[in-house]
Amino acid sequence: MIRVKLNTMESSQFIKTIEWDMMDKSKFFPLSMLSSFSVRCFLYPLTVIKTRLQVQRHDQMYKGLFDAYFKIYRYEGVPGLYRGFWISSFQIVSGVFYISTYEGVRHFLSQNNSDLKLKALVAGGCASVVGQTIIVPFDVLSQHLMVLGVVDRSSNKKVVMNPLGVSLNPARSRLATTVDIIKQIYVCDGLRGFYRGYMASLFTYVPNSAMWWGFYQLYQDHLHNILPVWVSHLLIQCIAGTLGGFTTTLLTNPLDIIRARLQVQRLDSIHQTFNILWAEERMRIFTKGLSARLVQSACFSFAIILGYESIKRVSVNEEYKKHIRW
Repeated sequence: MIRVKLNTMESSQFIKTIEWDMMDKSKFFPLSMLSSFSVRCFLYPLTVIKTRLQVQRHDQMYKGLFDAYFKIYRYEGVPGLYRGFWISSFQIVSGVFYISTYEGVRHFLSQNNSDLKLKALVAGGCASVVGQTIIVPFDVLSQHLMVLGVVDRSSNKKVVMNPLGVSLNPARSRLATTVDIIKQIYVCDGLRGFYRGYMASLFTYVPNSAMWWGFYQLYQDHLHNILPVWVSHLLIQCIAGTLGGFTTTLLTNPLDIIRARLQVQRLDSIHQTFNILWAEERMRIFTKGLSARLVQSACFSFAIILGYESIKRVSVNEEYKKHIRW
């Protein structure tokens, strides 16, 4: 089997896609978790800003990406930009299952010689289903922490976000506040409360993930066709990932707003949430929080692909290394 693969590769210049069975998993998994944590740590403030922009009504507190950043930093400091981070960081566990599912489905589909773009599309969707099933409870908690007690200082009405009615005593620790949120979610909704917005998350992130990987493969193929052969393959992949992130974000932004509103404002259904959003925002549902989400998506896509594809190169088995191009 390996001999056949090597003969095939020797007829081409290099391996464009490092497959699952070409890697040493004992290297890949720990390096992948470290990379995922580092990227989330660096880009988490954008997630906080995006969430606050999405859940506010009209421009109640923030006028946009930069206004939100400066207000949060001014009134809450760096901790304000990292609200809910430690809860959210558990997402690296779901990340392992996500990438394992993605690579596993791609490997399974390879048995039937599926088209690369189709493999990426299907595998990306399957990976998201697995990832969201694990991640949604942590997502619900972290989003409540992101907006809890946020005050509109520009308004005389002093709008305060506290959908669960938990104590806002500043002397209380973050751990105590988190425990309060968990208790209140359970009291109000039981265990299903931790999966509030689960279907909206699937409707948002399954097509998001499927399209992102599909566009990643599509843009990568086109860039290879139009750029000179001396251009770094890793750079091409990073650019393709960024373009894929931009395209997918533009197409799925309204779905992400609905998901965030469902989880934080404790609305009853996707239909009800859409109706409320439409009444409040009209066509702005397509642009609400979009600037923050585009910046987040571009940075996240570039960083994830840079880490992911670099780790695959480091983890590749010895017999394939001479066929790998950076």
